[in-house]
Amino acid sequence: MNKMKVLSLVLVILFAAGEIFAGGGSRNGTAGATQLLIPVGARGVAMSGATLVGATGVEGLYWNPANIASGEYSTSVMFSHMQHIADINVEYGAVATNIEGFGSIGLSIKSLGIDEIPITTVQNPDGTGQNFKPSFMILGLTYARMLSDRISVGLTANVVSERIDLVSATGLAFNLGVSYKNLGNVDGLSFAVVLKNLGPQMKYDGTGLNVKAISTDLSRPTQWYKVEAAAFELPSTLELGFGYNYKFNESNAFVLNGVFQNSNFYGDEYKFGAEYGYNNLFFIRAGYALLEGVGDDGNIFGLTAGAGINYDLGGVGFKFDYAYRETKFFDNNHVFTVQLGL
Repeated sequence: MNKMKVLSLVLVILFAAGEIFAGGGSRNGTAGATQLLIPVGARGVAMSGATLVGATGVEGLYWNPANIASGEYSTSVMFSHMQHIADINVEYGAVATNIEGFGSIGLSIKSLGIDEIPITTVQNPDGTGQNFKPSFMILGLTYARMLSDRISVGLTANVVSERIDLVSATGLAFNLGVSYKNLGNVDGLSFAVVLKNLGPQMKYDGTGLNVKAISTDLSRPTQWYKVEAAAFELPSTLELGFGYNYKFNESNAFVLNGVFQNSNFYGDEYKFGAEYGYNNLFFIRAGYALLEGVGDDGNIFGLTAGAGINYDLGGVGFKFDYAYRETKFFDNNHVFTVQLGL
């Protein structure tokens, strides 16, 4: 019965994806709310996002909501900081907990730190002396449940908020994920499918869209008119991931992951990541992503790498991870993440 349930869920996800991406070519480059695509967590970034099956517990809130049901700890918290492109900092905090007999729930918040920007006008192209500070924030609520000892499902609802000076937009985006461990009874082989950023179009509104103008037929005096902003799509993606965890012995383990990502606003992406772990204490990671149909300069991100430690502090699990991501045209990205588990 559980196999039939997961098969039905996968078919529903793939059918929904077919409807969403059927007209993807006509929407390329038009999606908004792209802060939804900025990754979080040093482990996932170090493996170029190829962590649909390996990111569990609170770490899975961004990558695959189904995986918070299979975390190592009953309750875990995570804090992450990324030095992103164009002097933008990405701050992320999350908590996930398992409630016996109910399932697992998680809360997350992601915000972009952007410096103040001078206000310019036609009359004052060098600036008016005033500044504004953009605000981009995502609040997420996740529920996940184990259908069996191998199969888990999860759903995330994200509230997306954007504000730029006197205009703002708010939207709702959903993520749906399914994970299957020990696929085909092969120990260590896992599969996952995730549909991300599904939701209605977003649209900017606010007093910043008001403009003073004169009617073309001079039937009315100068007055304020409101510009109607165009609606925009969310950056929806369909991701299929495989992973294999091989243990050489009690102290040495190796993880190899791969992800195929289809998007409604750019070309297909292939992600590959690997991790070596010693004694479940020290880890080194690396990854690379290939992006189709964007040319040599379309994919600004290159090789990724990182390391991490996992240590027991008297009953409290402590993890610290670091990731480096090579970046064209901008400074390279650096990500720092701390996790605590009980």
